[in-house]
Amino acid sequence: MRVSVALFTADLRVHDNPVLQAALKDAERVVPLFVVDTGIRRTGFAGPNRAAFLADSLADLDAALRARGGRLVVRVGDVVEETCRVAAETGAAVVHIAGGVSRYAARREERLRAELADGRRELHVHDASLTVVPPGALTPAGKDHFAVFTPYFRRWESFSVRGVLPAPDVVRLPDVGSVGLPRAESIASGPTSPGLPAGGESEARRRLRSWLAGPLSVYGDRHDDLAADATSRLSPYLHFGCLSPTELLHRARAQDDPGAHAFVRQLAWRDFHHQVLAARPDAADHDYRPRHDRWRRATKEFEAWQDGRTGYPVVDAAMRQLRHEGWMPGRARLLAASFLTKTLYVDWRVGARHFLDLLVDGDVANNQLNWQWVAGTGTDTRPNRLLNPLVQARRYDPRGEYERRWLPELRHLDATAVHRVPHLDAATHAGLDYPAPIVDLAEAAARFRERRGAE
Repeated sequence: MRVSVALFTADLRVHDNPVLQAALKDAERVVPLFVVDTGIRRTGFAGPNRAAFLADSLADLDAALRARGGRLVVRVGDVVEETCRVAAETGAAVVHIAGGVSRYAARREERLRAELADGRRELHVHDASLTVVPPGALTPAGKDHFAVFTPYFRRWESFSVRGVLPAPDVVRLPDVGSVGLPRAESIASGPTSPGLPAGGESEARRRLRSWLAGPLSVYGDRHDDLAADATSRLSPYLHFGCLSPTELLHRARAQDDPGAHAFVRQLAWRDFHHQVLAARPDAADHDYRPRHDRWRRATKEFEAWQDGRTGYPVVDAAMRQLRHEGWMPGRARLLAASFLTKTLYVDWRVGARHFLDLLVDGDVANNQLNWQWVAGTGTDTRPNRLLNPLVQARRYDPRGEYERRWLPELRHLDATAVHRVPHLDAATHAGLDYPAPIVDLAEAAARFRERRGAE
C-alpha cells in the first residue's frame, strides 16, 4: 500500500488544493498533516490574533476532512522532525508541500528535502498553491524578478493560470497517531482583538459568495472609501490559505466588470510582493533600496501612534481599528504607515513589527514589502512622496464617518468639525479628551526632505 503525506502549511483548505490533490493521486492512503511549529514562537511571528484564526482554521479543515472519511493529523514540534517521523511511521514514500517564499520557509524546505532523502523519501514542492503565478515564473530579461509592478502586471495578466481543482470526495488515512487540535492559547499567549473574524475555509467560502454577489461590482469605485468598508476582507483567508487565490481569480474574472478588474489587480500586487521576497528574502528586514536614512528614535511619538493618539483623526482611527479588529483596509494601512515613516520619520521596521503583532493577515511578503513601499525603501518609483493626513482624510473620508466610527470622543462633531480638529487650540482639545497634534506637518515634511536628502 503506497502512502503519501500532504503537509499543510499556509493552504488550510480542501478546495483547489494542489498539495492535497497530488498526494491523493500519488497514493492509496494519505496523511493530511499539520505540525504546530514550535520554531515559529522563537521568531515572534505567532501573535495571538493569528493563533486564534489558525485554531479556527485547523478545526474547520479537520471537519472537512472528516466529512470525506479522513481527519487532520496534528503533531507539535519542529516541522521537519515531525514530518519525517510521520513519514517513517506510516512508510510514506513522498511528502507534498506548498512552496513558500520567506527565508524561514526556504530553510524548512531545504532541511526537509535533505532529511527525507536520508530515508530514501521524496519531497514534492508545489509552487502554484499559495499564489496565482508561482514566484520566479515571470522575470524580465537578465533579471531574477520584477522590481516595478506595472510591467509585472502586464505579464501576469497574460499568464496561463492553472484550472481550479475540485475538493476530494474521499480521503483515506493509514494507521497514524495524532494529538488533539490545538487551542489558540497553546500557539500564542495574550489577548486577542475583540472584533477578530472567525477563521476557516467554511467562513472564507461564505464570505466569498457574499462578496461575489454584489460588493465586488463597486470595488473599483469604492475600495478607497474608508467609511464605506468596501473591501473584500478576504485577506486573512488568503494568508492562511483557507481560500485559493487561483479560484478567487477565476471567479472574479467571470464577473467581467470594472470592479472585478480592479480587484484582480490587487491579487496581482499580492503575487508581485511574493516574487520580490522569493528573490530577495533579506527584504523582510533590510532595505530593498537603501536610502541611507537617519531614522529618529521617537519613543513617545511612536507610542502615541500605536495608541491612536497622534492628534490626526484619520491616522488615529486606523490605529484604533487595527487594535480592535486585527485588520484594517489598505488605504488605512497606507496612511498609518506613511505617517510613521515619513511624518514622524521612524524606521519602517518598527511599524511593520507592530502591524505583525496585531494583523490577523500579517504576512511577511505583503506586510514588510508594503511597509517598504510606503517608506520609500522598497519598489515605489516615487520614494519621496509625502501623504498629508488632512488632505487624505478629506479625500477618502469626506464626511468624517470613518474617523467618528473609531474615535468616540469625536462622534458628536460634524464632518467639517472633525476635519478641523488638528487646528484647534489646546484648551479645546482638552475639552474633547482628544490630543493636540504631536507633530507639525510642515516641520515634519521639511525634516523628512532634509534627512532623506530629497530635492
